[in-house]
Amino acid sequence: MKSRGSTATTRRRFLRGCLAASAAPLVVPGRVLGLDGAVAPSNRIAFGAIGVGPRARHILPNFLWQPAVQWVAVSEARADRLASAKVMIDTHYGNSACRTYKDFRELLACPDIDAVLIATGNRWHAVASMFAAHAGKDVYCEKPISLTLEEGRRLVETCRRFGTIYQAGTQRRSTASYLFAREMVRQGRIGRIRAVESQVWCGATVPHGKPVPVPEGWDYDQWLGPVQWRPFVPGRVNSWTCFWDTGEGMHTDMGTHYTDQMQWVLGADHTGPVHFESSDIVWPDPAKFMSETAISGTFRCRYANGVEGVIYQRGGFKDRYIRYIGDEGWIQVDDDTDIVTAQPASILGMRSGAGVGWGDASVHITDFLDAIRSRRQPLCNPEVAHRAQSIVGAMTISARLNRALAWDPAAERFDCEAANRMMYRAPRAPWCV
Repeated sequence: MKSRGSTATTRRRFLRGCLAASAAPLVVPGRVLGLDGAVAPSNRIAFGAIGVGPRARHILPNFLWQPAVQWVAVSEARADRLASAKVMIDTHYGNSACRTYKDFRELLACPDIDAVLIATGNRWHAVASMFAAHAGKDVYCEKPISLTLEEGRRLVETCRRFGTIYQAGTQRRSTASYLFAREMVRQGRIGRIRAVESQVWCGATVPHGKPVPVPEGWDYDQWLGPVQWRPFVPGRVNSWTCFWDTGEGMHTDMGTHYTDQMQWVLGADHTGPVHFESSDIVWPDPAKFMSETAISGTFRCRYANGVEGVIYQRGGFKDRYIRYIGDEGWIQVDDDTDIVTAQPASILGMRSGAGVGWGDASVHITDFLDAIRSRRQPLCNPEVAHRAQSIVGAMTISARLNRALAWDPAAERFDCEAANRMMYRAPRAPWCV
């Protein structure tokens, strides 16, 4: 499918006309014509993948079983992952047609590709998305959408300029439990909302390590991409979320799911909080560890109407949740089990069926595919995703400066020049977009 105007209807009429005009018996499978519920090849949206590590392997099955999608190419800086991703896609289609590229720019240059899945490490998300927009491709990108606030705003402007359909992978907007919690808050079932509380797990610590030779088949320069070049240190590479230039810590990486929900439920998708502060931050001991991001802490924000948002970074992976607190009760979604609890408990009786959990991104992907066809904005479009990401980004800056910050969500500026200077890091050449 050509996302900028398809000739599929003309081709289908041509095929049917040939069948009607032919005197000789001719058997054409229904799937070729798009009959019997199948999607004709000419109507499918051709996809390529940029980055095919663990996260991509988790989400690819949700894409592969979409009848309107055809995967045609993958790109990856690691040869082992590139080869295994090709096997995965070729096995699904029963052929050997999937093309492979070490440099994603070669994939983006392919005229037959309509859209891309970007599931690289966080350092690449915004830059690769902007390259894709320039190449005329629509984008489904995993969160977080950016590592700095300015980078996120540039992504929004780039997608707007090129008419890119962009969906951030914050799929909880398409998840039944979160939809139910939102509706209960919106209907006033817990009274006036006072606070939104969430929790992510503790960050890791990475001991000091020495540089080693780059593993065979690994294009390390391509892997680093827009960030500062550093020697290959296994701990730094394998735990990249624990370093400022490649990740930004657990409250930023996972917390954006919850700030996205908070913004959505509060009807604040195009604005944001006005105040940020942090407390009880535990940083890695530099004498023992080379990791940089917080181990634990409390990150707070406040909206102009007084509603407070808080992210606790503490506990383990299974302890994550989001809770909406009103003056007449509360409702909570446990992120690990997808169980919803509430006070008053009678709220739970209004839920009909369990629905799809957050681990199944198919509904979120369907929303993206529908948006590609209609050219409407999807649920987690760039502006929405950037606003949610800005909250955790501002929390990080507040924690690093160890001070409270006022924020103007319209101008997207702090009341502190030191904080404003932390809103952007220039990418390493040639990755300036």
